Amino acid sequence: MKVLNDILDKNLKIYQDEDFFKFSLESILLPNFVNVNLRDKMILDLCTGNAPIPLILSLKTKAKIYGVELQKEVYDLAIDSIKINHKEDQITILNEDVKNLKQVFKGDTFDIITVNPPYFKVLDDSLVNENAIKATARHENSLTLEELAKITLFLLKDNGSFYMVHRTERLIEILDILKKYRLVPKEIAFIYPYKGKTSKLFMIKAVKNGRAGLKIQEGIYIYNKDLSYKKEIKELFR
Repeated sequence: MKVLNDILDKNLKIYQDEDFFKFSLESILLPNFVNVNLRDKMILDLCTGNAPIPLILSLKTKAKIYGVELQKEVYDLAIDSIKINHKEDQITILNEDVKNLKQVFKGDTFDIITVNPPYFKVLDDSLVNENAIKATARHENSLTLEELAKITLFLLKDNGSFYMVHRTERLIEILDILKKYRLVPKEIAFIYPYKGKTSKLFMIKAVKNGRAGLKIQEGIYIYNKDLSYKKEIKELFR
């Protein structure tokens, strides 16, 4: 069932479908992690879903923003979300496979690339969600980390920034892949459910051909002990 919801409390609307994954808290945290400068003119959001990240980024910059979504049903939701927010002049959504973007864009095109990708490897078909749309959103059956890094290297300008949110359990693998594709990690922020719990998610910023030098940001805690949102998280909704 198609529904219209608010994103944050910033006069943004988004179309979602009860049968698909709705946008997650990570899709709010990641664009807030992104640092956009006045010189940044071109931004690309991969695996954009119904476009929460492009919409939130549009509040931070006047840069041109592209979103890429493989699944037609989810792409249609993104298009409707862009239209209802009157963002057609700034945001363009493409119904395309990320792996085919070399045929769509020239190399060294984007100042910033963001992605909230599928988190899980396809190791056992029995564990893949039966809903095909949800399965593609969660599992690497259409896009692996290595394929993601390879296309990012091609599309990102020299010294351009790459931002991703992912599972902490795959951090070492991700660092190895980023190094292979000359995407130098610069900042990491670990996300925790609440104090006393281990991190299950993290956000990372990497720079194409950047200088070595990694900073670990202060941890991001989502909930208080009573499972209410922390004050800092509540502020993201204002």
